[in-house]
Amino acid sequence: MRIGELAALVGVSTRTVRHYHHLGLLPEPRRRANGYREYGLRDAVELARVRRLTELGLGLDEVRDVVADDAGRELYEVLAELDADLARQERAIGERRERLAGLLRQARDGELPAEGPVSPEFAAVFAEMARASAARPGPEPAMAVKERELFAMLDASAAPEQRDWALALVRHIAGDPEAAARAYEIYALMDELATARPDDPRVEQAVLAIVDSVPDGVLRPLRAGGTTAPAHAEAHGTEDRSGAGPGSGAEAEVGAGSGAGTDAGAGSGAAIGTGPGSGAGTGPGPAAGTGGGWGGGAGAAFGEALLADLAPAQAEVVRRAMTVLTERAAEER
Repeated sequence: MRIGELAALVGVSTRTVRHYHHLGLLPEPRRRANGYREYGLRDAVELARVRRLTELGLGLDEVRDVVADDAGRELYEVLAELDADLARQERAIGERRERLAGLLRQARDGELPAEGPVSPEFAAVFAEMARASAARPGPEPAMAVKERELFAMLDASAAPEQRDWALALVRHIAGDPEAAARAYEIYALMDELATARPDDPRVEQAVLAIVDSVPDGVLRPLRAGGTTAPAHAEAHGTEDRSGAGPGSGAEAEVGAGSGAGTDAGAGSGAAIGTGPGSGAGTGPGPAAGTGGGWGGGAGAAFGEALLADLAPAQAEVVRRAMTVLTERAAEER
């Protein structure tokens, strides 16, 4: 048989046959006087075996090990490893399908948040926020939308302990009608500051509202973390090494420290810069600064990017509120 006839018999391309020769998976046959390869039955058997092994999911290096071992011991080991890997993939696919089923139910019932897909826990909280917003006149504040977007990012990328802590906080906000009402009042105030100067009197009003709305339970992790780094230290180009929390890096940058969050806070129970984990917080609203779980330099870089995304007056609210909250936590330790 010529190479085209062999390839057609086994169901592969001639390019594949040549590639297998190049890798040593298929021995080179003898050649005719004109230089063409001449294949026999044994070559077809070996090529079919290689094809079956690759269809099972073995890599070509693994196939080479199998075909090189006449006793077949290597084949058993490789197949057992492949079976275990396929079992892991099967479990992972089952978990993904379960999550997808939940998203399909939400979409069918009109409950899939615009920021989705998110976990069922955050989807439930976002639904509570939507109901709180619907009870208010006018459109939803842009700051509330931004916070949910950042919480969706946190849901996907934060460390589990930071994610759970932030989820508990935002559940407190969304589940308490009074807390939700305060949150949306501050969201609206932060929206008003989008076109204001940093020295606008409403900046102080927003700072006080945020600080007053933070429950004691939010500050407790910050006290335990041992960070006293002022939020504005890096923003003004200064270093504060004495107050940096574990994992924060040397400089007390915006968002550095063991939970010194960076997000523009607005709302009830706002955890501006008060999260339990190192790195930037989560968003510009009620649960901002919840310690997003990004450590050290990455957290600081996220904080800088977040502040840069805010209007000057909004960013000033964040810095000042975070400074007050970290100082309060330091005094109460």
